[in-house]
Amino acid sequence: MTVAAPVTMTTEEMLALPENGMERWLIRGELRERPMTVRNRIHSRIMVRVAQLLANWLDEQPEPRGEVLCGEAGARLRRTPDSTVGIDVAYVDAVVAARVSEETRLIDGAPVLAVEILSPGDVMEDVNEKIDEYLDAGVRVVWVIDSHDRTVMIYRRGRPTEMVNDVQELAGEPELPGFRVAVARLFA
Repeated sequence: MTVAAPVTMTTEEMLALPENGMERWLIRGELRERPMTVRNRIHSRIMVRVAQLLANWLDEQPEPRGEVLCGEAGARLRRTPDSTVGIDVAYVDAVVAARVSEETRLIDGAPVLAVEILSPGDVMEDVNEKIDEYLDAGVRVVWVIDSHDRTVMIYRRGRPTEMVNDVQELAGEPELPGFRVAVARLFA
């Protein structure tokens, strides 16, 4: 019996697909899709809060600073085969930020930080696949925020997963020097 190899797709091919209410991403060239999830207000509020806290931190950093992006910021994490995902909140360093022009739809490269905010409809298998791909592609730290349990899971390549809850503090060291915030503020 012969097993056919999966068909791979480029980012450009994925972006050319019709917008038909499907959320799409590529993992090593393989298309993943599901019906677009309407984000609830809790998800949106946390996204804004995290972006605000990161932007405030970034304003205090020396030049060159990079950028904080949110709202399913599109990122091509790697090429050949492409891995392209939407990230709830991302911090990209100055080098990656410099690759982006105003005409570019995507971040081209791995962000320093990728933040995923869980929604009720999220499938943990998909979330875990994205976390693995983030880390394999060079994202230095991934935060997965769970509003139901009021926790943040912290992932770094080659290190044990950490968890902080709403009576603890989230520290950004070493990737985000000086970033510290009470976890409860993420849910305020």
